[in-house]
Amino acid sequence: MTVGKHTAPPAVPTGRQRSTFGAALSRLAGAQKSQAGVPMYTRYVNRRLGRYAAAAAYRAGLTPNQVTVLSALCTAVALALVVTVSPTPALAAVVTVLLVAGYALDSADGQLARLTGTGGPGGEWLDHVVDAVRNPALHLAILVSLYRFTDLPGWVLVLPMLFLLTTTVRFFGQMLAEQLRHRDGPRAGLVPVTDADGGQRGRSLIQLPSDPGVINLVFVLLAWPWVFTWAYVGLLGMNMLLAFASLVRRFREMGRLQAALHEATSTRGVS
Repeated sequence: MTVGKHTAPPAVPTGRQRSTFGAALSRLAGAQKSQAGVPMYTRYVNRRLGRYAAAAAYRAGLTPNQVTVLSALCTAVALALVVTVSPTPALAAVVTVLLVAGYALDSADGQLARLTGTGGPGGEWLDHVVDAVRNPALHLAILVSLYRFTDLPGWVLVLPMLFLLTTTVRFFGQMLAEQLRHRDGPRAGLVPVTDADGGQRGRSLIQLPSDPGVINLVFVLLAWPWVFTWAYVGLLGMNMLLAFASLVRRFREMGRLQAALHEATSTRGVS
């Protein structure tokens, strides 16, 4: 999930430039968000796929909200197949393609909004609501599929529950820390964190196991239950470590914010 996807764009092109796919693609290349700390699949693959999808949607006259709905439909069809059809190699391939397409369109809606000047709170709200459904639904679909279509031991069914809990807690911790920083940071006299990209490629690599695109790709193994399970276990373990590190870092950040806020309050009281 990302924040601020439907933000202020460049000027809306007109005339012949608006009618060409290549012109839209060129403009989109200059309307990208910061790459700082973004996991590698999202950074190097998904945003590029999203750029092409946004240019195609622009050419077709679609709105960002319509692209968001298309993204949700791709994911919904994929997960409906996961929970209703016994996995085969062909099904796994179809599901993976749909999930990859859904995630690419999840990037395309924000890029299209920046290109056309149609972004705003409504579009951003819709995008995040769709993400709030998509992310837990993915792990719940895995749980149902493992229960219905495999003879794996019962402990395997705990894995999607743990994965869902891990990602939910980590995301909530990040979002709440951002809100508290925006609320109390100015009063504490703290300088806002910038999105500079220096030294962030290592972080992008470290964050790769938590990249939704990587989790989507694991579905290609769905027809081989044990292979899928161990790949899923590996991702779960790495995500639990990343979540723990993130929560510790956010807790320390909130501690520094609290100390700065207390100091600022005391200084104003003395003066």
